[in-house]
Amino acid sequence: MDYNAQYQAYLNTAETALAQQADRCFNERSRVCEAARYSLFGGGKRVRAVLCLAVCDMLDGNRNAAACYAAGVEMLHCYSLIHDDLPCMDNDDTRRGRPSCHRQYDEATALLAADALVTAAFEVIANAPLSAESRVRAAACLAKAGGARGMLYGQELDKKYEQEKAGEEQLLALHRHKTGALIVAAAELGCIAADAPADRKDALNRYAAGIGLVFQIVDDILDVTATTEELGKPVGSDEANDKTTFVTLYGLGGAEELAKQNNQDSLQALDPLGADGWFLRELAQQLLQRRK
Repeated sequence: MDYNAQYQAYLNTAETALAQQADRCFNERSRVCEAARYSLFGGGKRVRAVLCLAVCDMLDGNRNAAACYAAGVEMLHCYSLIHDDLPCMDNDDTRRGRPSCHRQYDEATALLAADALVTAAFEVIANAPLSAESRVRAAACLAKAGGARGMLYGQELDKKYEQEKAGEEQLLALHRHKTGALIVAAAELGCIAADAPADRKDALNRYAAGIGLVFQIVDDILDVTATTEELGKPVGSDEANDKTTFVTLYGLGGAEELAKQNNQDSLQALDPLGADGWFLRELAQQLLQRRK
């Protein structure tokens, strides 16, 4: 039970799947395909892909078959990052230590590259080596999580609360959608790949919702405590955009305490899984303690 070795194994599976799918989906000699690959392979922890694979693995599913679902959720996540960085959104010049897509290329190319990624995500899921029923459920799951009832709604709320102050309820709703929806979807995709029973799916969804919130709280903390070099993206951008964050709402100490409380809730959601949930427990701890 070596967490780092297991994480690396899941990461390798995800990277291999992404490389294979990118070769198929972005094989035109075009600037848009080049930009899509630039952003997709620009680094990152691949938390969503790893979560999908880990859940499937824990439920005795076929990890290699689930790799297409993991690749799909990462492609959709990557498209959202390109959009986040655009001048009409957060207007960030760097991402993962490199120029953001619209700075490396141009705004129109970045927009089209993001469109290419989101459509490719569903092509990848549609061609996964799993049953037709599984693929339909997976496509529906990802569409709901990424759409106007999920991540996109969170992005809408994010822009709204640049113009007005958000309270606790509004901030929680924002991040349950913007950050949490795709993390929950990643866990659900792992359940779908393994054809998990309802009780395990419910426990894992609660776990994923908890770590999704922790992920965002820690992001807010790092925006005021880390350096640009550590994060690979601008720090202080939340303040520059006059955004309400968990730090502005609760203070640094309060935000840290809230992250710990939500982490504990996530761990408790795994209690019915017993020893099988060891990797997910360690993943939650690592996300709480991350510094980039």
